Amino acid sequence: MLGCWGGTHCIVATDYLEVNREELRRWVRGDPGTFDWSPFIQHVCKIEGRGEPWQDKQLRLRSRLRRILPIDVHRPEPLGAPLQPQADALLSAFCLEAVSPDGAAFTRALSNVSSLLRPGGHAVLLGALGESFYLAGSVRLPVLPLDEADVRRALHGAGFELRRLRCYVMPPELRTGVDDVQGVFFVHARKPGGE
Repeated sequence: MLGCWGGTHCIVATDYLEVNREELRRWVRGDPGTFDWSPFIQHVCKIEGRGEPWQDKQLRLRSRLRRILPIDVHRPEPLGAPLQPQADALLSAFCLEAVSPDGAAFTRALSNVSSLLRPGGHAVLLGALGESFYLAGSVRLPVLPLDEADVRRALHGAGFELRRLRCYVMPPELRTGVDDVQGVFFVHARKPGGE
């Protein structure tokens, strides 16, 4: 999960697993052998169409990633203490449904992470639809299979104002066999309050 602040242009990244947090730290430092994000950064530069060299964007991203913290979305204070200042925006990608055993836990996790946002802050969520498992190597991990109505219900239950929800069916050519995902959802929601 990522949080960002407009005034300071800084990013805070979170992950439950220390091994993942260490991989992020290694990437920020530019250590050899870390995951190569350059194709993704190049694609973003292409989409933006500003002519910015991808290397400059990568350096700026590394410089803005200020903190990498442990998180447990099932705790009322996911970071163990209130985030100060609260984030202007947060991004969660394919996370909450993978760590929630049922719909009630998914809704509570959304509510818990909303505590990281300032009133009026924005949440961008990406997630799987209809997925019941994914493989991590040879280990089969459970996923909460959601549909569009589940996502809408959870956002409402967590107190978010839904701005936009798009759902897409996963085309057969993108199915890799490491999961049984049926589709993907993209959400833009807002925490009530603020200006």
